[in-house]
Amino acid sequence: MKLFIAIAALTASAANAPTALCIESWRYQDQASWDSTLIPAFEAKHPNIKVTFAPNLDGSAAYYDQLPKQLANGTACDLITARPFDTSLELFNKGYLEDVTDMPVLDNFSKTAKTAWQTDDGKITFAVPMASVITGFIYNKDAFDALAIETPETQDDFYAALDKLKEDGTFIPLAMGGAGDFAHAYGSEKGFMSIGPNYWKGEEGRLALLDGSEKLTDEQWVDPWRQLLKWASYTGDNGMSLTQEESMELFMSGAAAVYPVGSWELHDLEEGVNGTFPMGVFKPPVPAEGNQCYIQDHIDMAMAMNAASPHKEAAQTFLDWVGSEEFSTLYANELPGFFPLSTFKVSVDDKLQNDMISWREDCESSIRPFFQFLDRHDPTTTAQSFTACGEVINGVKSPEEAAAEMQAVLETWYEPQMATKPSPSTMPSPSSAFTAVAFKGFGTTFAAAILAALLE
Repeated sequence: MKLFIAIAALTASAANAPTALCIESWRYQDQASWDSTLIPAFEAKHPNIKVTFAPNLDGSAAYYDQLPKQLANGTACDLITARPFDTSLELFNKGYLEDVTDMPVLDNFSKTAKTAWQTDDGKITFAVPMASVITGFIYNKDAFDALAIETPETQDDFYAALDKLKEDGTFIPLAMGGAGDFAHAYGSEKGFMSIGPNYWKGEEGRLALLDGSEKLTDEQWVDPWRQLLKWASYTGDNGMSLTQEESMELFMSGAAAVYPVGSWELHDLEEGVNGTFPMGVFKPPVPAEGNQCYIQDHIDMAMAMNAASPHKEAAQTFLDWVGSEEFSTLYANELPGFFPLSTFKVSVDDKLQNDMISWREDCESSIRPFFQFLDRHDPTTTAQSFTACGEVINGVKSPEEAAAEMQAVLETWYEPQMATKPSPSTMPSPSSAFTAVAFKGFGTTFAAAILAALLE
């Protein structure tokens, strides 16, 4: 009898034991935020589900090298932090990620926000969007105040401010390096792709490039390269000899007045400046007064469910929470520079970040122009833009030449841009080559590192 009671007690205990979930991620830097704030908030509402954040400690490149193997051999977590577009689409196509199309919580996200985690036809969604990153400019308020410079709204305002700073000579007008692969990558990411949406009209131009009705040699696609070439003359006598890291340090030292910034850098910049001078941010200036403004608000990460998870009900409960207003608010404040993709209006405690996220109220958001479909080639179109940036800002090639070269490559493989259309069976599809592609001019290892840096 005692044995029966003991067995019954153990059975009841097992039945009432919390369901354990774990989360895969490349963002090991976020461990403290998940452990101290995000997971406790979820568990307070769902005490029967216990969650562990288990990131890859080797970082981004290792994450997507090892994750497919873990999913294949059944050792991956229940929840998968998913990168945008082809890297995650490949996992879904292999059956590793669950179809979550019918989850009501997806109604909390715009069509664009879901794009990066959908099949090519947009009919299936396989992750709940989490965060985006935004690019613009950060500036030294003391430098602007000393010369009575107003925050630039238009392209003319921007160059008038830089001219005034250059003439005065106290500050280097613009901290932007021209030496090294990372400088070229970030020049494309925080330069060409940041101001570009104001010229090609955001999603309108990006989608026109995809359907072939616009080309990279059209004026609206060449003009951003022309602006970057002009920027080089405001970077000081040795600006183009600086690396990306050195240009960032130049701004933090107080020697430079303006720095092209990605939201993911704000926390490091605030720590580096450490209150020695006040800072502000401004959005990419529009070409002319009265123009609609556009911002690069790039969809960066989402949460997916392992299709082989033995705890799908609990995993779905967690995904429902990821799509909630509570998660959006907590995530935005815990992880500086990664902004919620939900349609909820979220306030961030940090002023610089709050100012940056407020640009969404006046400007139309757009994602990086080449990530969807156009990176299914070796070299990827994104990688070609890195090379083009280095060549343009260093005067190796003209903006027109750089654009023509990128367009010529696009016409060799991307059907909507071809003069003669091939059969659909000859067109590329997402594959593991996307994450391991050897970028033209770069080695495979560096290619992975660049992708990791841009998506962290």
